Amino acid sequence: MCTCIEMRNKDFYFGRNLDLQYRFGQKVAVTPRNYPFRLKNGSEIKTSFALIGMASVAGEYPLYAEASNEKGLSMAGLYFPGTGVYMDSEEGKLNLASFELIPYFLGQYESIDQIRGQLENLNITNIPFAEGMYPTELHWMISDGKKCVVLEQMADGLKIYENSIGVLTNNPPFYYHLWNIKNYMAVKPGAADNRFSDRLDLQCYGNGMGSIGLPGDTGPASRFIRAAFNKWNSPEEESEEEAVGQFFHVLDSVAMTKGSTVTDAGEDDFTLYSCCINTDKRIYYYKTYTNNRIIAVKMTEANMNANTLDIYELEEKQQIKYVNS
Repeated sequence: MCTCIEMRNKDFYFGRNLDLQYRFGQKVAVTPRNYPFRLKNGSEIKTSFALIGMASVAGEYPLYAEASNEKGLSMAGLYFPGTGVYMDSEEGKLNLASFELIPYFLGQYESIDQIRGQLENLNITNIPFAEGMYPTELHWMISDGKKCVVLEQMADGLKIYENSIGVLTNNPPFYYHLWNIKNYMAVKPGAADNRFSDRLDLQCYGNGMGSIGLPGDTGPASRFIRAAFNKWNSPEEESEEEAVGQFFHVLDSVAMTKGSTVTDAGEDDFTLYSCCINTDKRIYYYKTYTNNRIIAVKMTEANMNANTLDIYELEEKQQIKYVNS
């Protein structure tokens, strides 16, 4: 399970929680300009723009979970089990395997307007990356700081949704979340109003009672509502540190702790890492379940113009600052 959000302060930020039962060899990876990707449809592209994000790297191929390019176009794949459907290749379509979407679109384009026609002709294929590495069912959130869309391919075809909320979680499909959020129109961050009866003198007895009814479980629909509520009620922060901190606080509000969510196989589903990308300054911030200090990786001119991937191992050991001895 996962939660993805976008937020604007003075700069634009894009990021997510990645919730999973196991580590997948994830590292922060910078793909430089002019980096070749051989596609499963037989063609090859070279990146016009550099990318930064979290990836599992296999044979010099970054399998990105999410990334942002140097122009600010950002994309994240989120788990969509039992609903996402990949197809056989189809003549006349843009046939891309699921793991190719992020390098294909972020490596070549600057905005959603530029990729709109490509998305409408897209066919996400069921081709695996390699033998034994079968594709995970995903849907995607894509943003350029001005527009945001959700991409879902299901049994009845590809769907492209405008996402004015700037949040994505998992099942049900996105159209459900657009309707479900209307059930929470009365929730607010301030004090509750007495709507129970005008003949009863009912008073609030604590702060936060206006948000009674906000769901607190870790299910996808509830995380969507809680993330949207906290995002849209967040103040605009002045400094980079405050903006990044607030972004992570929103993600923390929907993070999954070990023991809170257990799969049918008896495994803990937990927030493996959280990330926040300042797409204007090209900085990738992250923290992990075992190290909640925020770590930053900058996308520099040197690694954007390199000939190889730049890989940064995660700092996963908890870092604690002692202020006395």
